[in-house]
Amino acid sequence: MVARSAAEPAQPSQPSQPAQPDEAASLHLLAAGELEIQGRLVDASNATMYCTVHADGRQATCVYKPVAGERPLWDFPDGTLAGRELAAYLISRAGGWDVVPPTVYRDGPFGPGMCQLWVDADESVDLLELARSGADPRLRQMSVFDAVVNNADRKIGHLLPMASGQLYGCDHGVCFSAEYKLRTVLWQWRGKKLTPAALSALRRSHELLTSGSLATDLARWLTPAEIAATIRRTERLLTLKTHPYPPDDWPAVPWPPI
Repeated sequence: MVARSAAEPAQPSQPSQPAQPDEAASLHLLAAGELEIQGRLVDASNATMYCTVHADGRQATCVYKPVAGERPLWDFPDGTLAGRELAAYLISRAGGWDVVPPTVYRDGPFGPGMCQLWVDADESVDLLELARSGADPRLRQMSVFDAVVNNADRKIGHLLPMASGQLYGCDHGVCFSAEYKLRTVLWQWRGKKLTPAALSALRRSHELLTSGSLATDLARWLTPAEIAATIRRTERLLTLKTHPYPPDDWPAVPWPPI
């Protein structure tokens, strides 16, 4: 088990890569603010709390997923999903993918877990139509990010389009397996050439994974084999310069896909 257990006291954990001012303020609020649970998101498979967090006169809404509420999975070690959510944020920010909302690992009312800024998605966007789009560059960039982190559960409902034009994704707890388990609704670019934006983000990610502090940050949440596999996936994408194909021995689309 690479994440701390629910019984172990936890200090707020933030990524060490530099953040933009607004993002840095959100990270500080998430890590140091007082969490107050407002309710539970009952559709989630693991315990997911809708909370407010406030400190120094600032307040925001967030999602808190305690390790103690994680459902055991046969293919991921118990108690590691919250750390994998943070690891996905670390990759997203380091590579400039910018597809995961600000996320920290901290203690909370039900013990340590993941705390992520709540973002209000634009409800006027048809998510089914968005997920089928083959022309949306934001979605295409997210599909490459998912290939890097080996996302085993990219559902349509995990897409969070913002009114500002930003596209976020959520629920990255089942990422970073050392085995190829990419399972997503975003296969429309399979086999096609990667965009210059994707190649640039891959190069930044690879540089920080191999010679920067990113690998050190990830080591708190992932095994050495999982970090090595992440580097290999990044190198393969850079070498082939094409979007990956679905696995032959693993369901290509999560179920249910919504």
